[in-house]
Amino acid sequence: MQRTSSARVSSARVLSLIPPMTQLNTPYPATAYLTGFLRSRGVAAVQEDLALGLVLRLFSAAGLRNIHQAIAALPKPKRTPSIAAFERELPRYLACIEPAVAFLQGRDPSLAWRIAGRNFLPEGPRFAALDEYVDPDGGDPLAWAFGALGIQDRARHFATLFLNDVADVLREAADPRFEFVRYAESLAQSQPSFAPLAAALAAPPTLVDATLEALTQEVLERHAPDVVLVSAPFPGNIYGAFRIAQTIKRAAPAIVTVLGGGFANTELRELAEPRVFDHFDYVMLDDGERPVLVLLEHLRGERTQDRLVRTFLREAGKVRYIDCGEPDIPFAQVGTPTWDGLPLDRYLSVLDMLNPMHRLWSDGRWNKLTAAHGCYWKKCSFCDTSLDYIGRYDAAAATVLADRIEAVIAETGQTGFHFVDEAAPPKALAALADELARRNRAISWWGNIRFEKSFTPELCRRLADSGCIAVSGGLEVASDRLLKLMQKGVSVEQVARVTRAFADAGIMVHAYLMYGFPTQTVQDTVDALEYVRQLFAAGCIHSGFFHRFACTIHSPVGRHPGRYGITLRPLPEITFAKNDVRFDDPTGVDHDALGQALNKALYNYMHGLGLDENVRNWFDPRVPRTRVPRDFIERALAAA
Repeated sequence: MQRTSSARVSSARVLSLIPPMTQLNTPYPATAYLTGFLRSRGVAAVQEDLALGLVLRLFSAAGLRNIHQAIAALPKPKRTPSIAAFERELPRYLACIEPAVAFLQGRDPSLAWRIAGRNFLPEGPRFAALDEYVDPDGGDPLAWAFGALGIQDRARHFATLFLNDVADVLREAADPRFEFVRYAESLAQSQPSFAPLAAALAAPPTLVDATLEALTQEVLERHAPDVVLVSAPFPGNIYGAFRIAQTIKRAAPAIVTVLGGGFANTELRELAEPRVFDHFDYVMLDDGERPVLVLLEHLRGERTQDRLVRTFLREAGKVRYIDCGEPDIPFAQVGTPTWDGLPLDRYLSVLDMLNPMHRLWSDGRWNKLTAAHGCYWKKCSFCDTSLDYIGRYDAAAATVLADRIEAVIAETGQTGFHFVDEAAPPKALAALADELARRNRAISWWGNIRFEKSFTPELCRRLADSGCIAVSGGLEVASDRLLKLMQKGVSVEQVARVTRAFADAGIMVHAYLMYGFPTQTVQDTVDALEYVRQLFAAGCIHSGFFHRFACTIHSPVGRHPGRYGITLRPLPEITFAKNDVRFDDPTGVDHDALGQALNKALYNYMHGLGLDENVRNWFDPRVPRTRVPRDFIERALAAA
């Protein structure tokens, strides 16, 4: 393609890209935020979702034929059961893949009846999971999830299993690094050296790589950008981001490439690897509005390089970090995100987790917004409180938020919102609820909160009236001793009362749970699971997920390990990613073994099973009895 020979352009056209992989049901919001902001400042800005584009290209009839060609090159010992099932039913896979995708996109709902009947889609090994559900009365084993009339949901679950079967074949035949929500994550996550990523980028492209390269070239032809912004929020986006940049530099080296997003913000703050800049001209930290605006001024010749903001670049073969210290754009002035350019009717509503609350993350397309910048609490000892996205709290008036909501509805035609704050402030949510009521505006929304006492039963009812359908919040380790050590600012009793207030208001509740926190003993773990069991049994929480604690260098634990009774292990020489750090805990507990029991118990609790069982039964190794009275949560609720 023809490109200008100079990066110094009078009016830059900016293309923002979402690299693979993020999620299938809705676009990751970073490009929508930046594109909306840049357009509000008169910049010609466009956006594309290459993560979605990659999935749709691979999971098509043509994509499956390419996978079949990759299988033909495999030696017979590598033909797995998934591959064998695919080969055996190839004509059915080719016939069903595009209808199944269209159904998950909501474009062909009548197909649900054929899919739900289980005589349309070929069923590979993933469908064996259905045998885990057994109705003791001999009836429909999935009736608990879908009921007698849940044809659409039943079909969506089966279609999701079908896609997972195809993904297994793709992974086993063509690229072992592929997953729907991440790609080659191990090449980037807390990876001290750029060498593994550099080797992967120098290797011959896989089928996934070649498909991504073709998509990248297509968007360059379509938009002819001067600047390309690649926002990579997670380690599982980084390899894809670099493959995109590699293609751009090969096809049109004059295009200015910029890397930003959550991964850079957390893991590249001490970047010292010059080879990164073979692919990206600049790497930016924290919120992108000010750094990008300043960079465009620099490219127009309106400011010198020394006046860039929070930006890495390569100079004389070495990495240089420049930050002239200009303040960020206030949250109230960043403008309204726009989804213009993203194919909102092509995202896939998948249903792999049958729990009603858990499915919100993957089912349905949600407009993602933030109620405020940063966290109003910013004290939790496991959290990256020293970083900007947590530590700089900045709110906007309820009228501003409501204006943004109405603008997004006008653009997308959809009234569902996911507030992606670290913890949405109770005062801001209360004010927004009142403003929505004043405008008589009907929406549906859900988001992250802290289970703090400000969420009274009265406020929870107001939030439900405003459209709140679900909340997620951190219970972490359900132990008052450890909650205090974490500086969560809540107790187990308080969590019980707050979650019950939400549940009584008809709002689903998801609890983030944690194990392996410093000084956590086996007894602590058993007691925590008993609290969780009682919360489920009392109807306080409807869903949860156990995370293994990871110590990060930006958290209070990582910065002051002695206060938490642990010793950090020495880090190797780091020139690339730096985030997670291993540590020694004097308790010596095998948290990995305990984690298997915790996840097994939680899986059953979310399905309403095992709630009357002794929690010790979930653990394979012998564990002590719980010290928690069996009526602890019941008494806490009664006392309220």
